[in-house]
Amino acid sequence: MVAKFDVTSDTATQPTEQMFDVMKSASRGDDVFSTDESVHELEKFMADLMGHEAALFGASGTMTNQLGLRCWLLHPPHSVLCDHRAHVHLHECGGIAYHSQAAVTPVIPTNGAYLTEEDVRANISTDVLVGAPTKVISLENTLNGTIFPIEEIRRISDLARARGVKMHLDGARLFEASQATGVNMAEYGKCFDSISICLSKGVGAPIGSVLVSDRKTIAHARHLRKLMGGGWRQAGMLAKAALHCLHTIVPTMPATHKLAKRLADGLVGIGFKLLLPCQTNMIFVDFSPALVSDLATPLLKDYDIKISNNPGSSVCRIVLHYQIPSSVVDQILEVAAKTAKDKQITRQIDSAICSTASSASSSVIDLSGAYPSL
Repeated sequence: MVAKFDVTSDTATQPTEQMFDVMKSASRGDDVFSTDESVHELEKFMADLMGHEAALFGASGTMTNQLGLRCWLLHPPHSVLCDHRAHVHLHECGGIAYHSQAAVTPVIPTNGAYLTEEDVRANISTDVLVGAPTKVISLENTLNGTIFPIEEIRRISDLARARGVKMHLDGARLFEASQATGVNMAEYGKCFDSISICLSKGVGAPIGSVLVSDRKTIAHARHLRKLMGGGWRQAGMLAKAALHCLHTIVPTMPATHKLAKRLADGLVGIGFKLLLPCQTNMIFVDFSPALVSDLATPLLKDYDIKISNNPGSSVCRIVLHYQIPSSVVDQILEVAAKTAKDKQITRQIDSAICSTASSASSSVIDLSGAYPSL
């Protein structure tokens, strides 16, 4: 049974009646043969938005990530350098090894928040005989809700280009970063050779992701998409839904971020600890000594609110999106306050936890129990 309010992930957004109405206006061409005008409209919109030449509409972020990486990984030996928490490394079924026969160099950021040019420089390998040369640096923005500063991205991009290494971005939640910082999407686009942007998370579309790059690379990716069984026929209805969301839902993200910050501040005020600063739409909270189940059960039963409930864990990821009203935040805080009282949790505000990512602890935070899936 689907809960009325699902804050386990921003993938839980539901298509609206307005979305279905828009889908009816879609063209009905065949995207395998590039004859679907609605798909062309979406691809052109995204390519222009990112300042690139072309784009390819795919079924999922995993697909467009793997297509983008495969386009640069032409023959072994080769490797991908990424954050040790990266989706392309941990949550895509070993796709880099399977599709591209490439090794992965997972790097732990020294600042505990995001990779720096120094982290990359210390781990990049382009001329070591016994190693797999780094052919791609893959970054993720946002990662666990944390914004990757554009200044640091530029520094890493400059290093990559000086070393002849391609830059890929997993931008599954790039719109969240752009809306939070005011950094234009094309500014991010300048730093990367390929960019994957998921449309079914905070953007709110039912299905789909877009790979953006140059024309030659996208033509190659289109061929690889067919090879992977990803060619689809009348995809125009999905493209129309995505375009609707890009124009109407993306501008609402700052309001969602404000709501998430209110929830985060409220949980800290009650006495719980944030594991990461709340910068966009994600809250990572430790309910110790309570368990997540102490909150999950009454929230679902009394308010029809679903939160990630990894059995036996006290750590939880809460993700807000445009379909979560402020009343849900009030109800979560109400149940959290009751739980704190039952567990005799005292109010302890850790100012370091509430600080920005730039002052985040350099220690590695274990979030493995925060959520069962992305």
